[in-house]
Amino acid sequence: MSGQTLTTLDEPNAGRLTIDYAPNGDDIAENPPRFSWLPVIEDEAQYVLRISGDPKYPAKTTHTYPGITLNFFTPDIALPAGDYVWSYAVWDAETGAPSTTWSKDRAFTVAADLPEVPLPLRATRLDHVSKAHPRLWLTADRLDQFRKDVAKDADHCTWSNFYEKSVLPWMGKDVYKEPAGYPNHQRVAPVWRQTYIDLQEVIYATRHLAIGGQVTGDQAMLDRAKEWLLEAASWDPMGVTSRAYTDEWAYRVCNALAWGYDWLYDQLSDEERATVRTALLERTRDIAEHAIINAKIHLFPYDSHAVRSVSLTIIPACIALLGDDEDDEARDWLNYCIEFLFTVYSPWGDSDGGWAEGSNYWMMGMAYLIDAANQLKAYTGFDLYRRPFLQNTGDFPLYCKAPNTRRSTFGDDSTQGDLPGIKTGINLRQFGGETGNGAYQWYYEENLRMNPGTEMAFYNWGWWDTNFDDLVYTSSCAPVEASPPPSGFRHFKGIGWVGVQHALGDDDNHVQFVFKSSKFGSISHSHGDQNAFCMAAYGEDMAIQSGYYVAFNSSMHRKWRRQTRSKNAILINGKGQYADKDKSKAMRATGKIMAAEQREDHIFIKGDATAAYQSLSPEVTLAEREIYFVRGSYFVIVDKVDAETPVTIDWLLHANNPYDLGKTSFRNTGDKAGFYGQVVWSEAGKPTLTQETGFPDVAPEDYKGLHESTCLHAQYPASTRHRIATLVVPYRLAEPKRIFHFMDDQGYDADLYFTDPEENTFKVVMKKLANT
Repeated sequence: MSGQTLTTLDEPNAGRLTIDYAPNGDDIAENPPRFSWLPVIEDEAQYVLRISGDPKYPAKTTHTYPGITLNFFTPDIALPAGDYVWSYAVWDAETGAPSTTWSKDRAFTVAADLPEVPLPLRATRLDHVSKAHPRLWLTADRLDQFRKDVAKDADHCTWSNFYEKSVLPWMGKDVYKEPAGYPNHQRVAPVWRQTYIDLQEVIYATRHLAIGGQVTGDQAMLDRAKEWLLEAASWDPMGVTSRAYTDEWAYRVCNALAWGYDWLYDQLSDEERATVRTALLERTRDIAEHAIINAKIHLFPYDSHAVRSVSLTIIPACIALLGDDEDDEARDWLNYCIEFLFTVYSPWGDSDGGWAEGSNYWMMGMAYLIDAANQLKAYTGFDLYRRPFLQNTGDFPLYCKAPNTRRSTFGDDSTQGDLPGIKTGINLRQFGGETGNGAYQWYYEENLRMNPGTEMAFYNWGWWDTNFDDLVYTSSCAPVEASPPPSGFRHFKGIGWVGVQHALGDDDNHVQFVFKSSKFGSISHSHGDQNAFCMAAYGEDMAIQSGYYVAFNSSMHRKWRRQTRSKNAILINGKGQYADKDKSKAMRATGKIMAAEQREDHIFIKGDATAAYQSLSPEVTLAEREIYFVRGSYFVIVDKVDAETPVTIDWLLHANNPYDLGKTSFRNTGDKAGFYGQVVWSEAGKPTLTQETGFPDVAPEDYKGLHESTCLHAQYPASTRHRIATLVVPYRLAEPKRIFHFMDDQGYDADLYFTDPEENTFKVVMKKLANT
């Protein structure tokens, strides 16, 4: 429209809690890049994106994408290697032109040989998919072949195991009725947990009986599956199993309806089909609109449950419903979810594969992401596994939670001090199958070997049936041979974690050390633990994360587990880092990994948690920690704190057992290994060493029957400047270890020397405030 005056584009600054403008000079990990920007006020707005190697955007060499309905986008073609700029504007569909000025240009470079993961455009993206049922796990044509294969060999793809253990038992179970909800509608943990399990079992009964009946042709089994399905479909979608009442319950009912509708489609009358479809559509709408409209995960992507609902519930429900709802809402929701997973995901990490919420929530998030990735791949052909994050994310548990560790990593963890949940290994097996990485298969096999018989534990059975996992995996992935796991370290830059694995796979020599200083602060399932560490050695946990994740927002969770005082960290004037409910404050209580390097005879890690400590102690001007892991044998930990006014330091170290304390030394002895420590140097004066067993200020019922850990406090006198060096030496009880040390303090610096029994010497230089 010639002469039209364009509205100036509103282009606000991104905040800590919002999506960012990308790419913006950052390294590009995949081709094409993933584009995102802050949306305008109008929810119904459309956008136009342009990409060019020339800032003048000549028509012949510019890629233009009009009519984009979201504030993020993945192009449908890979770009040639080179330098590019991009910009966006609001699009007017009626005039076929921008209605605002263009945004400022942002630059990026596409390197050669990046993985190519384009996404077909929305308009025709789903035109090729089948309208037949089933669609989840097996499509109709694959089901026909699977029936033939099972008829020839009952053990095909572990079918007989699944059929005997996960199908037949449900034939004799009474169909569950609609839950009663909480007493007086006040949430209590026991009711939450039992209903959680009951509704998960509604999925198992409906899905497994339907699959069992369809594969074997057993009509009685199909009829029984239909009973479970129709009962669940009769429940009030806005009642006690609604998303607003308890979202995890709602997800499970919706999933049961999705699997039942899809796999029993030909068993339902028109009236029954309409009943189930109506219930499924209303429940899916409730969950999808919350994630998209209320939580706005495309703008605020750090809502753990809303993001998880994309993979866990919305995708399977929309695949089951696609083309069957008159308004085609399922198509719109499915497109949103596909674009979210191909573009924004994961908000908790980057191409390094880290997961800021920790290994337990990695286990859960990846379990559902794997389900969604498998469903999309089988039904649409779109392969999420090609994205760099999913190619690398198996490294996160491999380096940060070895199969023989329990409490030596960060984040909320529902295993209550048990070994890693078996789903961690199952996830690793899937990523091994998709990437060919034999170390992932090793983890799966080792996890299974060390952790047998836990399938029915709440943190397993309440979320997944491993027999069904085996069935899906063996029917979709070729076997991968296990290979020896790696030694060394991995710096997960996007989340600010460093995981060290020395001699992984050899319990007699294995040491795990995990250090964290993260830009994610204490948001979501992260804690106030910047510059904290955990350590396991020789098959036993040493320096642990204290407390138990008994329930989110429990007394244990709020007053202990999330707080810095439960970490192997420092307190300044008795205070730690902000770790309460204000998400904005939590996201500002950050840390940063300044260095993570393999040097000639040691691994060096440095973290800066100044911002995290300033969240509660604004007088702090510096809070750094350095880690020296020397020859795979011992640790030197250097803490540096500066403040505008004198501050005291509490140096904390948590362990499963009480300590033997000396004036400046401490020792902790376990069943087969132990560690000792020594305060080597403190510029502000000697510490007072004390210990405390238990969880102060926590309601006793939160840890009734659970083991109480012990915390070492090394308390340093007030000073505006602290420089503290601490030696920590893990050892096998059968082979005690001594590391000798002395100080050379003749000049401007304090040179700390450490010597092992083989007379290898290591030096750490402590810079003084002034000359002697």
